[in-house]
Amino acid sequence: MGRFNLILSLLIILNFGEVSAQEKKWTMEDCINYAVINNIGLQQQRLQTETTEVNYLTSKLNVLPTLNAGSEVQVGFGRSIDPTSNLITFSQNLLNSFYVGSNLRLFNGFTKLNTITANKFMLKAGLETEKIAKNTLIVNIMGQYYQVLYSRGLENASKMQLDLSEKQLFRIMKMVETGKEPLSKQYEIESQVSADKLSYTITHNSASQALTTLKQMLQLAPGTEFDILMPELNNILIPDNNYSTDSIYSIAEKTLPRLRAIEYELKASKKQIAAARGGIAPSISVGGSAFTGYYNALSDTSNKIAYSRQLKNNAGQQVSVSLNIPIFNNYTTGRNIKLAKIREKDTELRLELEKNNLYTEIENACLDFNRGKDEFSAAEANYEYNIKSFDVVEKKFESGLVDVTDYSAAKTTLFKAETEALRTRLQLLIRMITIQFYATGEYENLMN
Repeated sequence: MGRFNLILSLLIILNFGEVSAQEKKWTMEDCINYAVINNIGLQQQRLQTETTEVNYLTSKLNVLPTLNAGSEVQVGFGRSIDPTSNLITFSQNLLNSFYVGSNLRLFNGFTKLNTITANKFMLKAGLETEKIAKNTLIVNIMGQYYQVLYSRGLENASKMQLDLSEKQLFRIMKMVETGKEPLSKQYEIESQVSADKLSYTITHNSASQALTTLKQMLQLAPGTEFDILMPELNNILIPDNNYSTDSIYSIAEKTLPRLRAIEYELKASKKQIAAARGGIAPSISVGGSAFTGYYNALSDTSNKIAYSRQLKNNAGQQVSVSLNIPIFNNYTTGRNIKLAKIREKDTELRLELEKNNLYTEIENACLDFNRGKDEFSAAEANYEYNIKSFDVVEKKFESGLVDVTDYSAAKTTLFKAETEALRTRLQLLIRMITIQFYATGEYENLMN
């Protein structure tokens, strides 16, 4: 029974170790989901959105009346006014007063209402800006993820080239030992193996650096084991679509947060102008207050009235209505209106510039994808041809019909064809995802 428990424990440990090792393999979706939740820059952007939300709530609460209460205690020495008789007294005295007051601005040129609407649009713009920051982060991670895939592909291709050279070196060494091949041929193959080792070392270091860069972009804790799960790139289907710039732009113009954010800012700027113009109009306010107090001449011990009775006898109320007509305020209102108009014009220009940039980006993306399809097809066909061609050269080399130079040239040509096929496939995938993003505005549905 003890042996069974020991075996069971070992199986659990081994299974747990296997799961832990599997957890180290990150898919692109894993990387993006982790970054969206943990990226510090994105968290800071969320805080800015929360700040905008607080400003919006504050502007709404500003339409409510104010309500304040207070109390004051005064001890008088020397010359003072007796509040009970309004006569001058030199007696030491104690004064304790209480008040409650409220004030409401009935009209101020609709400044507060326009400010509420402006802050509402700014909050919407902030939410769109947060989406922009998230999409930018996702774009950068996807780009670096594909860079890792490309670097790994180059590394694997270099390793295959090295394996082929070492295989031929082993064969040649055996033939040299039996006297079937001269020693010079072994030296030539050894030189080729050395060159392939250098190439593999370079590509391995490049792949390691690309993976490190991706890890740094994810802002993982120091010492965290990190590696990606290599997908089967050949199984990813690339549709034979031809994208139209105008059709994609007509969708992107209505869906992308980068345009909606500026449109909301433009709407907010118009309301800010209206709010600034409210400073020209007269303002009407109403208010009310209730107050009472207690007075005691400390040197006069006779005729003292009880504290509670004084508070009751001295209670009073008042209601007020005030009208304020702005005549001259050092051009403050005019300056605010002028600045609000400048901000509106600047926002209009930014929106127009962003639309032009977006159209240019979509046009280039569509052209690059449509051209890249032909380039990818040619690279795939060239790679298939070079595989067959190299197989023939390799068999001739093993039969002694071609020399080391021709064999090395064929192997190098195959390596270039393989890496070019990988480059064009990954490049076309990135361009396809970019165009699909322009048509949807979100990357969440493009992970797979």
